[in-house]
Amino acid sequence: MHEVGAGWLMTSLSASPFMVSLVQVAAAAPMFLLALPAGALADIVDKRRYLLVVQAGMAVVALALALITFAGLMSATLLLLFTLAMGIGTALTMPAWSALTPELVPASDLPAAISLSSVGVNVARALGPAIAGIIISLVGPWATFAVNALSFFGVIAVLALWHRTPQQSVLPAERLFGAIRVGWRHARSSRHLQRVLVRALAFFLGASAGMSLLPLIVRGELKGSAEQFGILLGCVGIGAVAGAMFLPRIRRLMAVNRLMTLASLIYAAVLLALAWIQDFYLLIPVMLVSGAAWIAVLSSLQVSAQTSVPAWVRARALAVYILTFFGSMAMGGLMWGLIASWLSISISLSFAAVIMVLGVGVGWWVKLPALSAEDLAPSLHWPQPLINVEADGERGPVMITLEYEIDTTDADAFKEAMEEVRRMRHRNGSFSWQLMQDTENPQLWIELFFDESWHDHLRHHGRVTRAELKIESAARRFQIAGKPVRIRHLLKG
Repeated sequence: MHEVGAGWLMTSLSASPFMVSLVQVAAAAPMFLLALPAGALADIVDKRRYLLVVQAGMAVVALALALITFAGLMSATLLLLFTLAMGIGTALTMPAWSALTPELVPASDLPAAISLSSVGVNVARALGPAIAGIIISLVGPWATFAVNALSFFGVIAVLALWHRTPQQSVLPAERLFGAIRVGWRHARSSRHLQRVLVRALAFFLGASAGMSLLPLIVRGELKGSAEQFGILLGCVGIGAVAGAMFLPRIRRLMAVNRLMTLASLIYAAVLLALAWIQDFYLLIPVMLVSGAAWIAVLSSLQVSAQTSVPAWVRARALAVYILTFFGSMAMGGLMWGLIASWLSISISLSFAAVIMVLGVGVGWWVKLPALSAEDLAPSLHWPQPLINVEADGERGPVMITLEYEIDTTDADAFKEAMEEVRRMRHRNGSFSWQLMQDTENPQLWIELFFDESWHDHLRHHGRVTRAELKIESAARRFQIAGKPVRIRHLLKG
């Protein structure tokens, strides 16, 4: 409802396509700065209390927006500032909210639960715009903002009534900046997550044109009303809900990458239809189809992102995905708005369709991972380190060395296997990984890496997954028989 109210109100405050497109930019831009910190917070604090505070703040902002608009004091700049504030609240909310799903259902039900969550979002997308359009036409944009403010109290009530069992740990919570660094290292070293991010960028950069320019299409090209704008947005939501109902059956018949290709091509055709069809009634089925294509892509990306990372870093990994999503929408909205201002709306949408087709080409090289067959549960196979010195938990960094004895004929294969070990160490928060060969004894190889503190190293013990145990085993099979791998822990003096 805020998107509809702000987008429509901006068209009356400014006739510039650039200013109208800035509404989407202001809503999405906070993700650039806040997504990863928000994900880190969600991983280290109680998610329920955190979400209660954020939702209360968003309710206050929405109510203030309604009152100022009702008083007739709203300007284009002020509207952008309020939209920015709502975007900040959304940035703080989304990683924590997304990471809740695996806490509510068993792993086997996670894909269906994510799709169901997407249906809930798109039911709101179907009803919200239609209700907003009616409210705007009968009362005005201020009433839309007021109803939106009231909606936050429903979310607050649900969170207040939810009895969440916090995860217990003998270790203190991670520090925020350390948690951010660890989350970033994980994202940089997770091939599965990186594939999801590339495919998200390839789709949303072009797809952003449709939503960012839709208010101008309705008011400028169609000479339409707020009700018609709400109806078209509602059609997107209805199409998404209908599409989500058929997704389980479609997934049984079609691999995820083929589904992504088909849905992306359909959405490119939708952009071309928006560019050149200037009849409101013909655009209704177009928007229904766009919603189905949108939910097919969004659900596929979210399932891949959720199932490609272990629980301990899930909110941070999802924050990086969300950052990519909103970053693509923000950059795309800005770019397509500028092109529409310089050339025309139709040309801007046509260029966006071409970008989407090129994005389909990216999919031939960058495949989404199938539903993860990897066991991401903690292996807990590392022995507890012996410590005979005074070690405050925050003392560090800690250097860990592992000494391998490898036959010289196996050296190349060992180094190749250790490359996967390197990625694994970085995924779990370590840094400055090295593999060194002894000059005197060429059979001796020393792996070394650092954890930021003693507590971080103990956390590392709990992060290694059963799938990563196989990576370690693949490297250690080159160890000369009968020779143990010697492990040392060295603390900074």
